[in-house]
Amino acid sequence: MVVLEDEAGDAKPITPDDTEKEDEKPPVLLSLEIFRLTKDAQQQHGLRHGDYQRYRGYCSRRLRRLRKVLKIPQGDRRHYRRRDVTTTHLVSSNSENRLLCVPLLQAERAWAHAMQLRQEANTEPRKKFHLVSRLKKAYSHAQTLLQLCEESGACDARTQLEAGAYAAWLSGILLVELQQWRVAAEALQRAQLVLDKLCAALPEDERLVYKQKVEELKPSLRYCAYNIGDESAAGDLVAMRGQGLIENLDSLMAQAKESRSGVMHEVEWRGRRVTVRPEKVRLFLIALQDLDKSVAAADSVQAKIDILENILMDCKDAISAIKDEIKNDPKLKTASETQMSGINYLLSYIMYLRMIRTIERNNLLVEQAEHARKNNIQIDGKKMRPHDLTRLYEIILQNFTELQQLPGFENDAQYQQEIEQQMKAYRAFRCFYIAQVLTGLRRFREALAMLERCNTYTTESLSSKLNDKLLVEKLQTLKKDIESCKFEVHADSVLEDEEDDENKYSSGKPHKDKKPLVDRLDEYREDTQVLTKNPNIYKLPPPMEAIPCKPLFFDLACNFIEFPNLDDKTGAADGKKQGAGLTGLVKGFLGWGKSDK
Repeated sequence: MVVLEDEAGDAKPITPDDTEKEDEKPPVLLSLEIFRLTKDAQQQHGLRHGDYQRYRGYCSRRLRRLRKVLKIPQGDRRHYRRRDVTTTHLVSSNSENRLLCVPLLQAERAWAHAMQLRQEANTEPRKKFHLVSRLKKAYSHAQTLLQLCEESGACDARTQLEAGAYAAWLSGILLVELQQWRVAAEALQRAQLVLDKLCAALPEDERLVYKQKVEELKPSLRYCAYNIGDESAAGDLVAMRGQGLIENLDSLMAQAKESRSGVMHEVEWRGRRVTVRPEKVRLFLIALQDLDKSVAAADSVQAKIDILENILMDCKDAISAIKDEIKNDPKLKTASETQMSGINYLLSYIMYLRMIRTIERNNLLVEQAEHARKNNIQIDGKKMRPHDLTRLYEIILQNFTELQQLPGFENDAQYQQEIEQQMKAYRAFRCFYIAQVLTGLRRFREALAMLERCNTYTTESLSSKLNDKLLVEKLQTLKKDIESCKFEVHADSVLEDEEDDENKYSSGKPHKDKKPLVDRLDEYREDTQVLTKNPNIYKLPPPMEAIPCKPLFFDLACNFIEFPNLDDKTGAADGKKQGAGLTGLVKGFLGWGKSDK
């Protein structure tokens, strides 16, 4: 047995099982989408407006950050010591894709400097020599990147192809500047050939960058052919001398196509193929492939529900990963009515899968509730009623409504028709259980109306072409249950009417009523409560009644009533005449007293 020491210095035996696990661990290939990465960086940092100086500064800052993170600095503040990315870095255990970005950004920085000098060379011709020097430097870094990809064996086929095309493109630009037309045409043709092959191998939503690059090469190729004097010479030259890159092109393309299933996952839905980039989405789709087998092999309905709950949690994480990618990339366009971008189409597909699996989970809950209701079994300490089943079917219909509102498919007539057919079938089940709820409430007319509507939905659903065989079988069973339920509701309705008549006119059956006897003297009923010690004859104390506290009408009217003069009848007029004799005379004579006017 082999014994090694761990980091703490303790002895740790290595068993054969550990050795097998280490041997079984597959090597992880590095992958770098060179043209897409450089195109995005150029568009976001100045080249959209032709500002090469700004893009050159971005490359320098990005290089400094990468070297700091990857721990490959070039000396300290006082001394400079050159450190390049080597094959040793790529084959180490902690290698990552960002190691390849270091030589790529060095080439991009030198190329941006050369393009900046080309703009300034219009007024200063001597800068053309510096321009050629910078292009040579860019080509040198591109060759370093290509050698790292080919010699290390740690990069996938697509990265090797893109590195070769990138190096051939920079070589062609340098040779055009040196006016070596034939060799320049050869290099540009090599780059164009690889880019065309990549366009044919990649899905549609990833071809745009490579097609744009091919279009950029065409003016340079025409210029080279013009200077050569024969357009066919360039093609023949490639066939004779371009074997250094093209001899392994077919094998690399085959490897790239084979590795796409592992490195890039593709899904096809409703006639469109989409590439899956986020890692969580790929893991979710891989787990989804064996889901049906796992659900079928489950022992009980609850076990199936648990499996679907777990996959729905993974689906939620996948949707969050896609939304984060859309949020972080400002260039991604939102879904439009005419055409959706690949990432938005993928988001709609994952949301569709989540709704479909949610509906499947809810159908299992319905099955569990129906079984518990028939066998009088409680679920979570609660007895199942028709009301609970109605609520479950309401949730299923809500899921279908969300499917109808899926982004990008609001105007898809075929898709909306498929969803509407399934919704009609589930509306039939909902109406059936609503009828049972109304029957329990003894609302028989409404129950019969719901059963009629249920029968209509069931007939229309069976006449349409449903792809779900299980749903069709359930609808056929429901159609039989509707007929029997109609007869039961009708019989209960007739019995209830007869009971009401008997209760109203029969004298042999006792009837209890809360009304006192004084309020129902016109109804003849046999009430045994009248003969008891507490007969319900009159309610005591009587109920309170509102009355006015004082006669306000007369108090108000008294101020406006004119009473008749009764002085002549009471004798008050004679007394007034006697008192006014001598005193009145003196008052009038002396002048004091108030005169009447």
